[in-house]
Amino acid sequence: MKMRAAIVVGATGLTGRTLIEQLCESEEYVAVIAIARRKLTFEHPKLEVRVKSFDELEEDDLPPANDLFCCLGTTRKKAGSKEAFEQVDFEYPLRIASLAKKKGIPHFVVISAMGAKESSPFYYSRVKGKLEKELIDLQLDRLTIVRPSLITGDRDEFRLGERVGAGTLAVTNPLLAGPLKKYRSIEASQLALAMICIALYERPQKVGIYESNRLLTIMPPALEEEEEIEFNWSKLEEKRLEEENGTPIDEEVVFDRTKFHIVTDDDDSHSKD
Repeated sequence: MKMRAAIVVGATGLTGRTLIEQLCESEEYVAVIAIARRKLTFEHPKLEVRVKSFDELEEDDLPPANDLFCCLGTTRKKAGSKEAFEQVDFEYPLRIASLAKKKGIPHFVVISAMGAKESSPFYYSRVKGKLEKELIDLQLDRLTIVRPSLITGDRDEFRLGERVGAGTLAVTNPLLAGPLKKYRSIEASQLALAMICIALYERPQKVGIYESNRLLTIMPPALEEEEEIEFNWSKLEEKRLEEENGTPIDEEVVFDRTKFHIVTDDDDSHSKD
C-alpha cells in the first residue's frame, strides 16, 4: 500500500484530536497536517500544525493530501446564535470542501449526524442535512459522510446534555438491538478508527454515507498470519527404510507378447500392393 498524507480540519475537538493521534500511529500515513485555530498539545514527528482562521483559509493553505477529514462541529449554545452555529457546522465545511476540490484532494470525509435531513423538524438535523446536500452537489471525486449518534469520550469542555445522554445510553446501549441499534452512542476512538478504515480499506464510492450502527462495526481487516511450512520428516524416514529393506520403488513391468504382431517380409510386401 502506498504511503499517504492526511489533513484534519477541526483538530481541537474530541473526535479531531483522537483522529490525529490514530493517524500519526498508522503505518499507512507518513504525514498528518492539522489545520486548527490554536496550537495543539499533542506532538508527533509526523504531525504538522497550521494555525489558521477558517475565515481566512485559502487553497494554498491546503497541502497535497490523499484524504481530508473535516471534524468541525459545535452546538448552538456554545456558538451563541443560529448564525454562528451555521458558520461552523455549515459554511466552514462547505468552503473547505470547495478548496479541497480545487486543490485536487481526492477524498473528503465529513462528520454529519444521525438523522441529518433538510426536512427534519429539528433545527440541528436540518442544518446537517443541508450541508450534506450541498456537499453532494459539489461533485467531489469521493465524498464520505459519517452520521454518528451521540459521540462519547473525554472532552475539554463540559456539555451537560451530552453528559446526561452518555450516562443514559451507557445503560441502554445493550438493550438497543435491531433497528434501534443505530441509536447506540459511539466512542470518539471508534468513530476515528472507522473514518480511517473507510479511507484505507472500503471500496471507494462517489458518495458514501455511513450510519452510526455501521460505524460501530468497522474495523481494520484481520491480518492473515503466515502459515509455517513444516518439512515432513516422517515421510523422509519412511523412504529411507524402504531403501534399506530393499523394497522396490517401481514395480516390474511385464509385457504380454501374445498381444504383439511380428511383422514379416511377406506382411511388408502386401502393404505395398
